[in-house]
Amino acid sequence: MQRVTKFFREVVREMKKVSWPKRKELVNYTITVLATVAFFTVFFAVVDLGISELVRFILE
Repeated sequence: MQRVTKFFREVVREMKKVSWPKRKELVNYTITVLATVAFFTVFFAVVDLGISELVRFILE
């Protein structure tokens, strides 16, 4: 039981050392991630559509 208690005490101590982002930074990071995901979603959808049309053209 002592080991578990020591572990959680150390976890709390380490979490106090963490540099948490400010609200503005967090919003900017979130927007960046969402924009990147949206871009790659559209990119791969277009590539998939292009490859599908190319395969249909070749097979017909």
